Amino acid sequence: MLQITSLNTYYGDSHILHGVDLHIPRGKAVGLLGRNGMGKTTLIRSLMGYVPAASGKVSWQGKPVGGQPPEKMARLGIGYVPEGRGIFPNLSVRENLLMSARPGPGGRNDWTYERVLDTFPRLKERLDHGGQQLSGGEQQMLSIGRALMTNPDLMILDEATEGLAPLIVQEIWKVISTIRETGISTLIVDRNYRVVLEHTDSAVLLEKGKIVLQGESSELMQSPELLMKYLGV
Repeated sequence: MLQITSLNTYYGDSHILHGVDLHIPRGKAVGLLGRNGMGKTTLIRSLMGYVPAASGKVSWQGKPVGGQPPEKMARLGIGYVPEGRGIFPNLSVRENLLMSARPGPGGRNDWTYERVLDTFPRLKERLDHGGQQLSGGEQQMLSIGRALMTNPDLMILDEATEGLAPLIVQEIWKVISTIRETGISTLIVDRNYRVVLEHTDSAVLLEKGKIVLQGESSELMQSPELLMKYLGV
């Protein structure tokens, strides 16, 4: 579904991504692992069009889409849940959801307003609350729900559980499992690499902007010493 080939990205004179390759098949979940500052968010922002890549190729369903602005990437069928959530604080929960509601590619409308509220009962209880009135966990649920309202083919979740209470984290991972079960492809970034590997089919690991490890998630789980080499504190 999504193919990234030899991607190089700079911030000024700093070379952040070094020839990164990434493939996300249809209906599969891929984990993107690495310590802080290794290029994970830059990779996502590059493929989404927020940060221009210096070179390389981004293809969506076999067609080149590199250099497209974020709004066009979203309309291709990519739902993005950014680090920091990015909800509209001056809009209500209802307005945050409805402003993004639209059929997906081909007119698919599996994720309706009602289905999102059934998935996030907490939001259903707070429809008239402003975004700024929600807890961190509720804001994260709203960010995920808003992305689902676009009926995407691919969901990108960047640190979806960061800073949340353990019970809320469990709820978020349950929702991620539900998203996978519906056939939506997912790209998941999270600091808890063990849980990422439990919820993905394959994973890649970035170290200083280069992919240094990749493979099936179940196989990577059998190499704890190698994972700790790159991810341990």
